[in-house]
Amino acid sequence: MDKLKIKILDPRAVLPERATEFSACVDLRAVLDEKFVLLPGKYHSFPTGIAIEMPDPRCVALVFSRSGMGAKHGISLSNSVGVIDYDYRGEIIVSLINNSDDPFEIEPGDRIAQLMVVMTVPVETELSEELSETDRGSGGFGSTGKK
Repeated sequence: MDKLKIKILDPRAVLPERATEFSACVDLRAVLDEKFVLLPGKYHSFPTGIAIEMPDPRCVALVFSRSGMGAKHGISLSNSVGVIDYDYRGEIIVSLINNSDDPFEIEPGDRIAQLMVVMTVPVETELSEELSETDRGSGGFGSTGKK
C-alpha cells in the first residue's frame, strides 16, 4: 500500500485515518481553540493542522464533504470539492458552508471533511479543429438517460 506522508503543523492536530478497513478516504478534523458556531448561510475556513506529501507526482488529493454532515445538517464544502495538487505543501484548510436554517456547532477535533488520494492522467492541451464522433455527440444534460 502506498503511503501518504503527513506533517503535523499544530500539536492539536489529529493524524487522519480511515474509519474502516475499506474506507476510500481519511477523515480531516478541525483544529480549534473552542467550539465554533457556523450560522445559516455562512461559510468559514477551518485549519486541519496538517500538510501532506503524496506518494507519486501523478496523484491529487481531493477533499469531499462528509455525507452525514450534508444529509443530516446541510453542511458541505463551500467550494464543492477541494483539489490539492501534488506540489502543495501548505496546511490543508477546509471551507464549510451551512446550507440549512439552523446554526451548526463544530467542536475542536470534530471530523469536518474527508480526503481521498487518486491517480491522475497528466495531459497537455492541444487546439483541434475537429473531434472524433460518438453516439452521444454533443447531447448535454440528461441526454444519456430516460426521464
